[in-house]
Amino acid sequence: MTNNFFHINDLTQGLARELTKGVTTRIFPGDQAMLSVVRIEANARGKLHSHPEEQWGFMIEGTATRIQDGQHIQVQKGAFWRTPGHVEHSVIAGPEGCLILDVFAPPREEYKTPGSGFGTKNETIPTR
Repeated sequence: MTNNFFHINDLTQGLARELTKGVTTRIFPGDQAMLSVVRIEANARGKLHSHPEEQWGFMIEGTATRIQDGQHIQVQKGAFWRTPGHVEHSVIAGPEGCLILDVFAPPREEYKTPGSGFGTKNETIPTR
């Protein structure tokens, strides 16, 4: 039963994935949902992408600009958001970097194994 208990700061747990330079995650897949603990270095950028799964994000630490459906929204510690499936999105960390908890439902198949990249075919660098 203890194999179902985790700690956000234990970097030995979960599946490691480097999404892009300065953006890493530890992924915890379940049967119906998946958690992704995303660490983003100061001013690092994710790639603009979309996927069919619904995604919720929660800003645990730091600040960022959330890019979603063409809008640039400032988010800070305590903020959370919903990204419906097939909506293009990305994030740019603030000057201190950030820590985000993402929840996917259903789990993303391409995230069920360690690796690199966002696992989507339409990955592009976000612009402002």
